[in-house]
Amino acid sequence: MSDMKDQHQEAFKEEARELLVELETSLLDLEKRPDDADLVGRVFRAMHTIKGTGAMFGFEAISIFTHEVETVYDLVRNGSIPVTKELIDLTLSARDHIRSMLGASGGAQEEDKGEGRRIITALRRLILGRPAAAEAGPLPPPIVADFQPKRADKKITCRIHFRPPRDIASRGLDPLGVLNELCWMGECAITARTQDVPPLDELNAETCYLCWDVVLTTRKKLNDVEDVFLFIQDDAEVKIDLINSDPVDHDEAGLKNPGDIHLERGEATPELVRQGLPGQKRSGRELVEMGAPQSDTVAPALAEQRHLKAQHEKKQAKDPASSIRVSSDKLDKLVDLVGELVTLQSLLSQTAGLFKKTKIPAIAEAVERLTAELRDITMGIRMLPIGSTFSRFQRLVRDLSREMGKEIELTTDGAETELDKTVIEKLGDPLVHILRNSIDHGIEQPGNRVAANKPRIGTVHLSAKHSGAHVLVQVRDDGKGLDPDAIRAKAVGKGLIASDAKLTEKDLFALILDPGFSTAEKVTSVSGRGVGMDVVKRAIDSLRGSIEISSRKGAGTTITLKLPLTLAIIEGLLVKIGAESFIMPLSLVEECVELTRMDIQKANGRDLAHVRGKIVPYIRLREQFRITGERPPREQIVIVSIEGRRAGFVVDRVVGGHQTVIKNLGSIYKDIDGISGATILGDGAVALILDAPRLIQQMENEEQTALVTKGTKQTGKTRQEPFEGGIT
Repeated sequence: MSDMKDQHQEAFKEEARELLVELETSLLDLEKRPDDADLVGRVFRAMHTIKGTGAMFGFEAISIFTHEVETVYDLVRNGSIPVTKELIDLTLSARDHIRSMLGASGGAQEEDKGEGRRIITALRRLILGRPAAAEAGPLPPPIVADFQPKRADKKITCRIHFRPPRDIASRGLDPLGVLNELCWMGECAITARTQDVPPLDELNAETCYLCWDVVLTTRKKLNDVEDVFLFIQDDAEVKIDLINSDPVDHDEAGLKNPGDIHLERGEATPELVRQGLPGQKRSGRELVEMGAPQSDTVAPALAEQRHLKAQHEKKQAKDPASSIRVSSDKLDKLVDLVGELVTLQSLLSQTAGLFKKTKIPAIAEAVERLTAELRDITMGIRMLPIGSTFSRFQRLVRDLSREMGKEIELTTDGAETELDKTVIEKLGDPLVHILRNSIDHGIEQPGNRVAANKPRIGTVHLSAKHSGAHVLVQVRDDGKGLDPDAIRAKAVGKGLIASDAKLTEKDLFALILDPGFSTAEKVTSVSGRGVGMDVVKRAIDSLRGSIEISSRKGAGTTITLKLPLTLAIIEGLLVKIGAESFIMPLSLVEECVELTRMDIQKANGRDLAHVRGKIVPYIRLREQFRITGERPPREQIVIVSIEGRRAGFVVDRVVGGHQTVIKNLGSIYKDIDGISGATILGDGAVALILDAPRLIQQMENEEQTALVTKGTKQTGKTRQEPFEGGIT
């Protein structure tokens, strides 16, 4: 029993954390749109759910604290108090306190009870400081003895017909107030009937010609719905019917037929509905053509049908049978097993080639097809929308911009872009560093922006999009941009480059990724110590990604992260050098060409190849990894494209495509340049996975060092120039 209780409590914590993320997003949106009733409702429902389920599973302290905040937003819903920045600040603090209480309940940290009392006291003072406080009364004290933890009441669905008296305006009443109150109670579908509206020349502006049909799904009781019409029910035409929200007479989609809706409303007779072919039921429009019901009743019937369908789909989505939670550890284990299966399938396919005149090759082909499908499905399960990471940065930008006295808006695009969950988990910290730098170094103070003819409010744009087997995550700001001259001066002062070094603007910008490099004039609590961007580079390198920086002085900076879709299984190109096997990520490969002895002679000893009219520098992997043995007469160049630049890798032989299950190298080999991992081939041999970007960077560094040494010997001065071959 204790294990079952612990399991339910852990499930509550996980659900509560998800609700807190949604709550934070809703609050930040509400700060921008304080009159948005839907956002107020979302905040209230999140609080209400945490309160109810928390009490149900033994988290009474969380339930009591959340009840206090929920009560405030009940007053907001009723229009008793407005949404202000002070209220948003307090609610965000309450959200953080609830999260700390969740951690404390698991032993992760100690709950700060003083912080909880401070927030509640501040909320009460906020209410009492309003003019309406005298009528609304102070917040009630925490309910302990009378609070009975139990599940929320079951939802009911009502069909409401409301025809107000025609002179309702002259009585000082507004029918829209009644409809709005119904909307507050739950999910509504409202349809206006306009058949009584006269021609424009006969229209009386003080007369109400409309009536409304409402379908309402709510957790309130039927008596509460009836009380909405308490003050006008004597003169208005009000009919409220309780609908069975899960009717038996549904079609295959769980959708009630419009003909049955007309029948329940009394707008058609059973004989009329039954007319037609056996087993069929007439639609609303067909019934109109047959003489009943009236055409103005079709729209309400269709609206009711859509509403019931939506409720049915929501119920199905919440059905435990259609959606379950799975531990990430179990999912990781599943991916590992699929990886082992892919390796065994490769061995089976290789072995099947020895038995061509049997059924084994056909069986191996079927296993290969099923394994590929299982691999794709499993990897799809691991894919998560990056929006879950984006949403957490709204709060970061808000708090940092206020701390620094700046006005900054964070916009996002491509939140639905999916990435492997492992990549998303490791991407959070690098993005935090980049955003903090954009806020501190990039966006100017409001006064400076106005003086520079810029909008007072700065913008940081966070976006994501797919690009082949990669995802491009981009952080763009409209701040002051990077100053190449300042970066050069700082790099020279730190001895990173020579004073006469010839570097492109792109190479200069890449210097800010070096450890200890910072152009900040003073150190702040946010940045300026030269730690951050080098952390970003190490993190992105560990994800086998790359960073590109572009900027224009006075116009802003763009940092683009290129990340692989997954870190578990990739499509690779298997190559051979002597007896050794290597894997090149197929997403980087453009083409493969031959390299003959004659081609080498034409290059006059330089590692350059002419490919389709362009010069492409290449790296000899045999020499790079000191592999002994004779080179074949005809070698192969695998040409890759990285960040728009092309380079080649010379190998003995290209074997072909290979499904590569990535295995991490041991601690002894993890720091080897040019190798990012390993995989097991079908015959049990180990193949190393090449880190192409690192190999190219290493080649450029070696060329640059050689040029510096050469310049020093000739002139006695240190001299640096870019790699002479150039990466095309």
